[in-house]
Amino acid sequence: MKKKVKSEIFPKQFFNKNRKGTILVENIIFIVLNLLFLTILIFFIVSKVGGAAVLEEKYAKQIALIIDSAKPGMEIHLNMEDAIKKASDENWNEKIVSIEGNIVTVKLREKGGYSYSFFNDVDAGNPYLDTTNNKEYVFFIYEKK
Repeated sequence: MKKKVKSEIFPKQFFNKNRKGTILVENIIFIVLNLLFLTILIFFIVSKVGGAAVLEEKYAKQIALIIDSAKPGMEIHLNMEDAIKKASDENWNEKIVSIEGNIVTVKLREKGGYSYSFFNDVDAGNPYLDTTNNKEYVFFIYEKK
């Protein structure tokens, strides 16, 4: 005698025809909290994309990479127009780029700044803003003493 095996993928309770269309309060709270979290996350990402923090990191790393590939006696001009504009938007009127030892620091706002180090055994001197067009920083590379 063969036994009849019932193979159900979904249990009967899943397709219960007498089920009422009620939504649980817990489900509504879960959905609202998820939407709130996603909204805050999207707002945070959008605010950081064009912010000063991203520009500080970008320029600090870019300057460190340029210095790593430089040789003594080189003069480097770097267009930093967008960083200078962002610093003026943030009311930062002090020095934007500073180099101490082998650490490059870019600071575009009062509470912030990003530092990155380079490995080349050179002295990068004191970078300054080119006064002819006010959008380029000039770096001189010297032999380390």
